[in-house]
Amino acid sequence: MKKELLHSSLELIDYINQIGFLPLLSMGLGWSAEEVVDEDCRYIKLPDGSWEWLLWKWKGSILQESGCAYGKFFNRKAAFISKAWWPDFCNYRRSIYPYPEEGSVEESILDILRSEGSMITRELRAACGFTGPKMRSKFDAYLARLEMGGYIVTEDFVYPRDRHGREYGWGWSLLTTPEALLGRELCHPDRTPQESRERMIGQFRKIIPDASEKLIDSLLQ
Repeated sequence: MKKELLHSSLELIDYINQIGFLPLLSMGLGWSAEEVVDEDCRYIKLPDGSWEWLLWKWKGSILQESGCAYGKFFNRKAAFISKAWWPDFCNYRRSIYPYPEEGSVEESILDILRSEGSMITRELRAACGFTGPKMRSKFDAYLARLEMGGYIVTEDFVYPRDRHGREYGWGWSLLTTPEALLGRELCHPDRTPQESRERMIGQFRKIIPDASEKLIDSLLQ
């Protein structure tokens, strides 16, 4: 779907609701938030070595104002999914990513999130005991699988503050379950997983009409 370049988070919210699925950064398909916003909203490195990136800063407000889901949903790349399309995505993905086995790390992650409501990534990692050397990447792999399976989403982003109270850095994902964020009903539509898959294929053909069946299939996996 072609669109004039966008200039604000509100315009991007409208676009997400229009197409349903939107990766944050380019996946080489001409289909991403990075590619539909104006050049001034993309990553800009300033002369003093600092950076400005409006699109990155918009992520939290988009989640708060739109009610959409955000996570590593397509080939483990971050993307937005509108509230209207989340039921089908969740329904199908959970059918191909079974619920974690009893006693597994992934089950512990979900149990902790349900108990706490939401946690930033590093606190959740510590709560699961992944505190030793080289544990971060190992833990992130568990999180990515849960996100791909539709079991975890990002609720917001939390930023550290300097001594002047100003936010800085890339921010930390505040993780939660989609049931807590969107409600249980939106995670259990009255359709079969195959019906949800066919609905999503139809939408992807509208969004990226030149994509092959193989490419669309890879996005759904």
